[in-house]
Amino acid sequence: MSEKMIQSSPYSQRIWLDAYDDHVKPDLDVEMFSLDEMLKRSVRRYPESLAYDFQGTCATYKEMLGYVNSFANFLNENGVKKGDRVVINLPNLPQFIISLFGTFFAGCGASGMNFLLSPSEINYQLKDSGAVAIITLDSFYEEKVRDALKNGDTDVKLVITTNVADVLDLDPKMKEQLIKIGKLPQGNVDPIEGLDFFTYNDVLLNYPDDYSPDVLIEPDDLLLLQYTGGTTGPPKGAILTHRNLISLIQIVNHWFEPSLNPGNNVYVSGFPFFHLAGLQFCLQTVAQACAQILVPDPRDTNYMTSKLKEYEGKIGLMYNVPTLYMMLLKNRRFKKLDLTSVDGYISGAAPFPSKNIKEFEEVVGKSKLVEAYGMTEASPGVSMNPFLGEKKIGTVGVPFPNTHVKIVDVSDREKEVSLGEPGEIAIKGPQIFSGYWNKQEESKHALVDGWFYSGDVGIMDEDGYITIVDRTKDMINVSGYKVFSVEVDDKMNKHPAIELCACVGVPDQERPGSEYVKLYCQLKKGYEASEDTKKEILKFAQKNLAKYKIPREIEMLEQLPLTSVGKVDKKVLRKK
Repeated sequence: MSEKMIQSSPYSQRIWLDAYDDHVKPDLDVEMFSLDEMLKRSVRRYPESLAYDFQGTCATYKEMLGYVNSFANFLNENGVKKGDRVVINLPNLPQFIISLFGTFFAGCGASGMNFLLSPSEINYQLKDSGAVAIITLDSFYEEKVRDALKNGDTDVKLVITTNVADVLDLDPKMKEQLIKIGKLPQGNVDPIEGLDFFTYNDVLLNYPDDYSPDVLIEPDDLLLLQYTGGTTGPPKGAILTHRNLISLIQIVNHWFEPSLNPGNNVYVSGFPFFHLAGLQFCLQTVAQACAQILVPDPRDTNYMTSKLKEYEGKIGLMYNVPTLYMMLLKNRRFKKLDLTSVDGYISGAAPFPSKNIKEFEEVVGKSKLVEAYGMTEASPGVSMNPFLGEKKIGTVGVPFPNTHVKIVDVSDREKEVSLGEPGEIAIKGPQIFSGYWNKQEESKHALVDGWFYSGDVGIMDEDGYITIVDRTKDMINVSGYKVFSVEVDDKMNKHPAIELCACVGVPDQERPGSEYVKLYCQLKKGYEASEDTKKEILKFAQKNLAKYKIPREIEMLEQLPLTSVGKVDKKVLRKK
């Protein structure tokens, strides 16, 4: 492609800028500072503002800083050096936030770990990251972590265990009773020779809380080593720096500027902190010195609803995966809440079926849902529908300020596709990661001349709005025709009997190298998983889809498999 053609490309011209809200600048002057300084600024400005609420246990920003200092000094005084990695294997508890920022203050990189991993998967992340310390629940330690550590083939030297009760103000007798009935899971911490063991309470009680370690932290120092699932081979650790995250935090704050109320707003999210969407929202909250409601079990919609009721009139933003919003919609208490204070409901990590968006907005208010797009390698934000302006349902909005996006041919990255045509999404911006940990070849493939090639297939319209049509791995090849599973899923989700559905490609034995479409369905209550229901769904597909997109097989499942963040797990479906 000639230089002249590149300059006249709609992508290089950033055609999406006209869609920006009036207050949004295309090129934001980002101030560069580290995440430890970000917390200290919030403490200086709003020391008495609420930082978090977990089951009624709360802390101000000033109190939280003391806990963070203790954790950072603990690491520093026990031989953990700048640049070392610390794994955090916890649900959304105060201990996660404290150990996260304590790790930052010590000049180390944090690596959140999915607490559903098996011992072998835990061992892999510990070995691959070279982590020297891990903090985990005592119950997780007994169930899985000890097995992952017992062979002594990792670099872990320090093990910190904690319990939910550590942060709850409980009478000892009540605590003992709750443990007996299983309301407070507790595990036996059987030490391993050669490792040093501490409890979270030991750390807070025995290490100074009135000063931070004297560590020089630069913008390009490692902040997070965030593992992202591999479609082929094991997960990869995305290297994210202070520069990456502080840039995105300021960009997102700018996007929502009219809604900001530093030191006062309350934010709620059901995303787990080990997922970068949840972690980034946590950091976003700290940057604003706002309060966050900690939700350790997002499927407990009664708890989330009770907290929304408690903070009625103060909630500013919510951020969830679509399935959680749909679960809240089924909760009668949620529908009775006064939600007028909520400025926006951010949705990400998975497609939100258009019919469900309409149902959701009938309860929370029109144009309140803000669909977004991102991935771990982008810290994780790439695009979002305008906060105030036109939201195009089914799209993930337009690229953020300071962010360039182009759509390229799936088989030829040098060739940009025309507007309205599907292709691989490539992204460039200050939030883009610097590579995969210990994986040079994968890094070279993903990052070329500053562009990150995402593996996502998208379409950009004439206004710059992006529609995600698939992952390249989820595209189905039907006799040479490309079937985008997201498109089929969205159309079939409109059938009145379907609660949730997902399609995958199945190898076609009659046509080697080709696939056919198989649809998995979870039915709404009141509908029977019968042949008649299948026939009705098939008729709907024949009416609404091109012939080659029509599912050859339809299978009813009582529950579609979900990932730990609530996305339909197509890996599991493909294995079936």
